[in-house]
Amino acid sequence: MVGTQRCSFCEKDIEPGTGSAFVQTKDGSVLWFCSNKCKVARLKRRMKPRATKWSKGFQKGGKAK
Repeated sequence: MVGTQRCSFCEKDIEPGTGSAFVQTKDGSVLWFCSNKCKVARLKRRMKPRATKWSKGFQKGGKAK
């Protein structure tokens, strides 16, 4: 049984059999995405997770607590 993965952008848990994996050609690392929204935000728009309000990495005010 395969365990759950964590989304590389929003840090949401991904159930087995769902989501998508993206392998970077530069270093061979695997990025897991829970939805197309996260995939487009990370790869095409080059957004940072800490700058998007719907991700768990969002920092309000600028400093991590």
